[in-house]
Formats: sequence, structure tokens, C-alpha cells
Amino acid sequence: MANPPTTMKTMQSVSPRSEPVQSRSIKRAQQILDVTSELLETVGLNDLNTAIIAKEVGISVGSLYHYFPNKHAILYAMGKSWLDSIEDVLKDIQEWRLEDMTLPNFIDQVVDINLRTYRQQRAVLRLVQAMFSVQELRELDERHDDMVISQMAKVFKRLGFKKHIRERERIARLYLEVTHSTYLVVVNQNERRAARTLDDLKLMLTCVLERHLNEPE
Repeated sequence: MANPPTTMKTMQSVSPRSEPVQSRSIKRAQQILDVTSELLETVGLNDLNTAIIAKEVGISVGSLYHYFPNKHAILYAMGKSWLDSIEDVLKDIQEWRLEDMTLPNFIDQVVDINLRTYRQQRAVLRLVQAMFSVQELRELDERHDDMVISQMAKVFKRLGFKKHIRERERIARLYLEVTHSTYLVVVNQNERRAARTLDDLKLMLTCVLERHLNEPE
């Protein structure tokens, strides 16, 4: 018996219609991203659509399509912008005098600088969930993980980890999973609970990284 035909979901284009070059167009595109961030937080991913976005921006759906072809393209632009900020943080860390830093000092600073980036992105939890669950955005999720793991493996070497690159990448993946999930929790906690959660995060990082820092190759 022949297998029944399978239906594959067609991926939507996430490329913007055109790159805005005029000041007014740049501001409008940014306004669309800002409004989408607010709506993502209030109405959620499933109920978000271009009609709602256009209404909140104060333009027609047709005008919105001059900038982005669909809601996934808007979310992709948001995710890419957030990844750019994460990349900037990783570059900043590489500029630190890592060879001269104590592990506790490094952990304090690396947690603080990363957390600021998570807090600056509105609806970051729902954006990250979209990057993981929406087919059109999965590339961003994978790019984020690869970027953090590769850069932190380099950081660990400069901190004094005498490990093979593959082992440092394994530790970096653990570092990523622990910190990433914790930051997404902390951004939605009140100040007192957030402080306690961050203290626990720093303790966990200290235990794991100190062990590997002191181990031979």
C-alpha cells in the first residue's frame, strides 16, 4: 500500500520588504518592533497578528506590509536585534583582562552584564519561546546557542581552564543552559526574589567552574 501523502508546512519569508534608509522609515520600522514587543507581552504569540500590530501602530495593514511581510518577519527582526546585543556583550567580555580576574569576580561581572541585556529586551521570555517553537525563527535559537558556546569556550581558556576545546565547549553548553534559563526567570521576579535567585546562580556557577578550573588536562 502506498504511503499517504504528507503535508509539509510552507515556511513564511522572514526577510523585510526592504531595508529602510530614510529617517522616517527607520523610525516607523522601529516603532513596529517596539509595539510588537508590547503586544507579545500582553496578548501572547498565538493571538498576535499583523492586524493588531498595525492598529496599535496607527497604520493600515497594507502600510505594515511595506516593512514586513508577516508577523514572523517582525519577530525575526526582534530576535536578530536581541542576538546582536548578546553578541556585543560577548565581545565586551573578550575585552576584559580575563587572565587577571579571580573566578568570583568574573562570575559577578558576567552575570551582571548578561542580565542587563535580558532586562532591556521587552517580553524576552516570550520572544525566546517563539525563537524555539516557531519554525521560521529556529535559526535564531540555534545561532544564539552556537555563539554563546563558542565564545565562552574561548573565555574559559583565558581564565585558565586546561581542557581540550571539546571539553570546554561541553562546559560552555552547561553554562549556557543554566544561565539562560535562570535569566529568563529572574526578569519576571520581584527585586528580592531576583536577588536570591542570582545568588543561587552564582553559587552554582562557582561550584561547576571552580572544579574544572582546578582540574588538570
